[in-house]
Amino acid sequence: MRRKVACFLVTCLAFASVAGAAQLTSQEKAAVTAARKWLRLVDEGRYGESWRESAPFFRSRITQQRWRQASQSVRKPLGALVSRHLKTAVYKTSLPGAPDGQYVVMQFASSFRKKASAVETLTAVLGKRGAWRVVGYFIR
Repeated sequence: MRRKVACFLVTCLAFASVAGAAQLTSQEKAAVTAARKWLRLVDEGRYGESWRESAPFFRSRITQQRWRQASQSVRKPLGALVSRHLKTAVYKTSLPGAPDGQYVVMQFASSFRKKASAVETLTAVLGKRGAWRVVGYFIR
């Protein structure tokens, strides 16, 4: 009986530690929410609007016209979004090639009509007014 209780407690503790590790902080949750809204614009082909909704650092690195062209050439061949699931969201205060700040780097496991398996990586930055905005996007 003691052995069964001990096994049960070990199992519960292991499950609790895994479940706790999978939970997001409030900052990560807010960044993921903002990223999903931004991704919806991209999914709908509203590339100009996604550029306007991105962080100033993003907009300083690529023109709206270039962003529109690059997005169309990458996303259109994939077809419509089938599914997207958050894999990871990690809070960081420093990233290579970017000023120090508050960032969340996210990876989504995504599926499109013409590409069954893709990984979308987004980085969001917390702006001066407290809003999370996408500052980087990469899909493979």
